[in-house]
Amino acid sequence: MAGNNSAEIRVAGTGKLYVAKVGTAAPAFGTGDSAADWSGWTDLGFTTGDGVTFAKKDKLEAIDSWQSVSPVHYIYSARDLSLKFSMLQFNEDTLPFFMGGGKVEADPAASADTFKYEISERPFADVRALGLEFTDVKAGGTTGVTYRFIIPRGQVTASDDIKLARKAASTLGITFSAMSNGDGKPLATFLMKDSQYGAAV
Repeated sequence: MAGNNSAEIRVAGTGKLYVAKVGTAAPAFGTGDSAADWSGWTDLGFTTGDGVTFAKKDKLEAIDSWQSVSPVHYIYSARDLSLKFSMLQFNEDTLPFFMGGGKVEADPAASADTFKYEISERPFADVRALGLEFTDVKAGGTTGVTYRFIIPRGQVTASDDIKLARKAASTLGITFSAMSNGDGKPLATFLMKDSQYGAAV
């Protein structure tokens, strides 16, 4: 609803990120058990305190005319929708996701609890679904509102350098970009458990 309303201000106090195979059903809000709602999705675990950076960039091509020095029309030529975040955990889910596919395997030639991950000489598309959930917790610890953002089809399009240092945790920083999921299907979807939208229905 238009106008000043502090109840509509959102702070992503805590959140989670998930990945899944393309085609995995988006989680519906159930009885309040978030883990149960995300059945079939893999929790990526801890991320840095910077949270997630959401970016939407549309590219417009100007149509010029002889009769005007200003464009007379614009054509949409591209849309880039992406999430940028840094994972703190290193495991069999996060490392291949960062590297662009493949899998961690036990090393049969080594001792127990020894594993290997081989980086392919030639990169291949590692297309996945990505989910984001954040909750705005109100004063007193009571649950406020919960938002979910689903990219049904996309892939890692950029990865940050991994810094190995004594005074800081190493991170797996990526940018995940949405890809077309077919004609007529959304590029991404917001799901909101938020009563403030009720006035618009």
